[in-house]
Amino acid sequence: MRSSKNNWILSSLSFLLLLILWELSAKFSGWNEHVFPGPLQVLKGMMELSSDGTLFRHSVASLYRVTAGFYLAVVLGIPLGILMGRWSWMRMIVNPMIQFLRPISPLAWIPLAMLWFGIGDKPAIFLIFLSSFFPLVVSTTVAVGSINPVFFQVARNFNFSRWETISRIVVPAITPSVITALRITITIAWLVVVAAEMIAVQSGLGYLILDSRNALRMDYVMDGMIIIGFIGLLLDGFMRKLGHIEAALWRTMGRRVG
Repeated sequence: MRSSKNNWILSSLSFLLLLILWELSAKFSGWNEHVFPGPLQVLKGMMELSSDGTLFRHSVASLYRVTAGFYLAVVLGIPLGILMGRWSWMRMIVNPMIQFLRPISPLAWIPLAMLWFGIGDKPAIFLIFLSSFFPLVVSTTVAVGSINPVFFQVARNFNFSRWETISRIVVPAITPSVITALRITITIAWLVVVAAEMIAVQSGLGYLILDSRNALRMDYVMDGMIIIGFIGLLLDGFMRKLGHIEAALWRTMGRRVG
């Protein structure tokens, strides 16, 4: 309890120090307040954006796109990773394509995404899907390949079907690794949506930042950046909590078996 309280105090002090440095930099940098606004001006802008619902609307739009693209990557990427990890013929067929496409930045797909899907949610969702799909496939494949072969020998001795082998051995064994991959991937998806919204859509936090820059409202730009960071922390905290829940369930099951 005391350690947790100390950590909270240290975190609060670090943010306070950041605010002080920000205020001093804005005051003594020599830049105009329209170029480098201070914390109070940014807070005022935050209240303006919140009062008319602009900030909420753009935040919801970004979260919707991240959720759609990320879930689509999970639904397709994890099963494909399991298949590639379990059957070498599948890995030999699919892995070369995965390794060729994986290093290509999702942002490089923006021209094609706009040509294929036009302007709106679809190109952004497609880019988020690409940014999440390849890391999940690779992480899942590696996790399946690292399972102790003895487990599969036991499954054969008990005449497990393919579905039983996957559901009762593979999935429980790879869950911790997959949750870690999900935590990393959701952060990547959140980074990509902001960049995609600066080009392919007319809503979302990325669009808010770009539109505010064009209007020379740097306080609104910083407001968008702050909300992006805050939501990113919430998403990471959610995935970290999911990992703790998974670990607690495994401990409970272990005590019951024992």
